[in-house]
Amino acid sequence: MSDDQRAFFAIYQAPPARLTVEQVAWALNVQPHDVPVLVAHRLLKPLGNPAPNAVKYYASSTVFAHARDEAWLSKATRALYEHWQLKNAKRSDPRGGRP
Repeated sequence: MSDDQRAFFAIYQAPPARLTVEQVAWALNVQPHDVPVLVAHRLLKPLGNPAPNAVKYYASSTVFAHARDEAWLSKATRALYEHWQLKNAKRSDPRGGRP
C-alpha cells in the first residue's frame, strides 16, 4: 500500500469497500503472491465472477473480519505453509515431490 493510500484511509477513517490483491496482502500481512493461494484453498473469495485474467477485488469487510479471526488466520497460515512446502519440494525433487 502506498503512502498516498495510507493518507487517504487516514482522512476518511475507513477503508474502501473493495480491496485489490495488494491491499488484501497488506491487510493480512502476507505477500501479494499468497492471495491466489488463499483463493485456491477457498479461504478468500473475489467479488463477482472475475475472468482468470481480470483484476480481482475483495470485500474489505470480509478481509478485515478474517484478519481478526484467529482460527481463520491459522487455517490460512497452514494452507500457505503447505502450498510453499509442496512447491519447493517439486522444484528440488525430479519426481515432483512425491514419494
